[in-house]
Amino acid sequence: MGEEKNYDLIVIGGGPAGITLAKKLGPNTDMAVIRPEDYSLIYCAMPYVIEGLIPINKVFKKDELVTDANADLIKDYVKDIDFDNKSIKLSDGSRVGYNRLIIATGAKPFVPPIEGSSLNGVLSFKTQEDLDTILDFINSNESLKHAVIVGAGAIGIELAQALRSTGIEVSLVDMEKSILPSLIDSEMAELPAETLIKNGIHAVLNAKVVKISGSGYIENIYLDNGKVINFDDLDKCSINGGSSLNRVLVFSIGMAPDISFIKDKRLKTGRGGISVNEKMETSIKDVYACGDCVEFKSGITGKITPGKLATNAVTMAKVLASNLLGEDDNYPGFYNGAATKVYDYFIGGTGLTETEAKKQGIKTIVGHSQLTTQFPIMPEAKKLMVKLIAKKDSNILIGGQIVSGEPVTGQIDLLTFAIQKKTKIKDLTRLSYSAQPYQSFFPAANAIILAAEDLLKKA
Repeated sequence: MGEEKNYDLIVIGGGPAGITLAKKLGPNTDMAVIRPEDYSLIYCAMPYVIEGLIPINKVFKKDELVTDANADLIKDYVKDIDFDNKSIKLSDGSRVGYNRLIIATGAKPFVPPIEGSSLNGVLSFKTQEDLDTILDFINSNESLKHAVIVGAGAIGIELAQALRSTGIEVSLVDMEKSILPSLIDSEMAELPAETLIKNGIHAVLNAKVVKISGSGYIENIYLDNGKVINFDDLDKCSINGGSSLNRVLVFSIGMAPDISFIKDKRLKTGRGGISVNEKMETSIKDVYACGDCVEFKSGITGKITPGKLATNAVTMAKVLASNLLGEDDNYPGFYNGAATKVYDYFIGGTGLTETEAKKQGIKTIVGHSQLTTQFPIMPEAKKLMVKLIAKKDSNILIGGQIVSGEPVTGQIDLLTFAIQKKTKIKDLTRLSYSAQPYQSFFPAANAIILAAEDLLKKA
C-alpha cells in the first residue's frame, strides 16, 4: 500500500465547492482534492445533453481546474475518516493524512423506499451514470417510449422538456398543487404549466407515487389519489442484457447529503447534513464542511432551511477559504435565488414564497405587476410578470418572483441583494433604473417598482 502521504489540507469532494476551494487555497497550501467520479459534471446542463443541444463532453469540468491551482487530485472513494489520527482511508485500503479537513461531498438524489423502487428503469438524475443510462435508453434498439418524472422542480421540469423534445411521451408528477413549488407561488406558475401541457407533457399534480409494480421492469405506477399510470398500451418491455428498456421512472424530488461514509458520531449532523456555524466549522476541531452536504439556516428567518444550490456552495467555499487564509468572514445564510426555463418562459425566484412564509407563520403582503420585456412597440416584446412578498409588520422585502419571456437572473439577483439588505418596500419604489427599447419597458414604468407600489397600496 505504500507509506501514508500527508497534506496540510484535504478536501473531500470535487464539485463546485471543492473546485472553488482549490482555486482559492491551492496556490498557497499543500492540499489535495479527493473525488470519486471520473469527471466533475456541470449538473444543471445535463438535460441539454439529452435534448441534443450540447455534446456530453461539454458538461465535464476539466481536472485542470484543480491541478492548475497547484492542488493534487486524487480520484478515489473515501471509505472512512479517522478524526483522532487525522487519516482518511481510501477504497483500495491506502490512507492519506491531513492537518485540516474539508468535507464537500455534496448531495445525492433521494429515491423513496417504496415498493418497486428497485425495478429496472427506476432512476435518479444527478450523476454521469444517470445521464449515460438515459442516453442509452434513448439510443437503444428498444428506444425509450415513455418517461415518468416525479418532481416538478427545476431539474424535473428541465428533464421532462429534454425527453419530450426527443419524441418521448412524458408524464410529470408532483405532490404539490402547482409546478416549481419551492421557486414560485401557484398563480405565477399558471402560464408555465399551461405551456408544458401545450407541448405534450402530462402534468399530474396533487399526487404522490406510493407504489411501483412490475416483474423485473416497470408496469404500473400507483398514486395516492387512486389513479394509476400504466404502460399497457406500449409494446412489451424487453430487457436485452439488462440494459434496454422502453420506459423509465425518474425521481427528482430532492437531495440527501452524501455523508453515509462518515461513521464517527462526534461529527454533528441534522436531517439536512453536517451542522456548521457561520465560519463553516463543524463540531470537530480542524474539520470544516460546505456545500450541499451541510445543513444551515435561512438568511431571512434564521431557521434551518433547504439550500442545496451550486451558487450557495460556491459562496460557502469562498467564506471558508477566506477564514483559512486568516481573514474573519461569516456566511449569512441561504437566500436561494434560483432560475429555470419552461419552454418560452424564463422563471426565477428568491427568498421566501408567499406559501412558505405562511407555513413559517409570517404574515405577509404581496404586490404584482405586469409589463413587457421591451418597449411594447418593439416587435419582439414579451410578457413580464413580477411578484414581491414583504413582511406585513415591517414592509421589509422577503421574497420575489419573476416570469418573463426573456432571461431573469439579473433581476432576481437584484431582488436577492435587496432581501439581504433588509430593504423596505418604500425604498424599492425609489429604485433608480435604466431603460432602452430592446431591453426594458418604457422609461415611465419599471416592473419591480410597480410591484412595490402595488404592495404598498395594501400595507
